[in-house]
Amino acid sequence: MTKQKFPEPTVGVFIFNHKGEVLLVNTHKWPGKYVVPGGHVELGERLEEAVIREAKEETNLDIYDLEFILFQQFIYDPAFWKQQHFIFFDYVAKSDQTDVVLNDEAQDYIWINPQESLTLELDTYTRIALEAYLNKDQTKEP
Repeated sequence: MTKQKFPEPTVGVFIFNHKGEVLLVNTHKWPGKYVVPGGHVELGERLEEAVIREAKEETNLDIYDLEFILFQQFIYDPAFWKQQHFIFFDYVAKSDQTDVVLNDEAQDYIWINPQESLTLELDTYTRIALEAYLNKDQTKEP
């Protein structure tokens, strides 16, 4: 198991460009799966600050109009590269930029229509969050 004493809060963000496409990345942490940029919340950091920081660190994109989607629990999932307990706080945001510069945490990326992204190999948690967002978006008043 792990020596972890408490769950670790993390954030993830679906970044949308001006065409309505969503950014997904490939990372060694989830081999063969597409995920969203994100990471750990630092001590004393607000969730929204962590989302903005992680997006910038991992993609070099500036994001805005953050909207919370949902939270999920990740408890010792064997599909992950190490066994830990995380609490995921998932967001959506916009960016006016499309030139992604990945850091060493991801190897590749794609901008894709969110509905089409459901045909990709998404990790379970990314799929759940994306489907929640898409279902919520369809129920919004015009």
